Amino acid sequence: EQCSDALEIDDLLNRFAKLSPRQATVVELRYFGGLTDEEIALAIGKDVRTVRRDWAMARAWFRTQMRRQ
Repeated sequence: EQCSDALEIDDLLNRFAKLSPRQATVVELRYFGGLTDEEIALAIGKDVRTVRRDWAMARAWFRTQMRRQ
């Protein structure tokens, strides 16, 4: 069960990265890297508001995709 969940998440993240590479990077740094919004902003060279907006958009996209499956 966990393996299939991990594969689904990986598949979704790869698909999302093709649509929005920066937002996918935000997801990776936050979800897998455990970075804060401020740390992500520094890492990608954007302001914190952009990071928060990217995170919100990514979450909405992932929710929509998960509902479809």
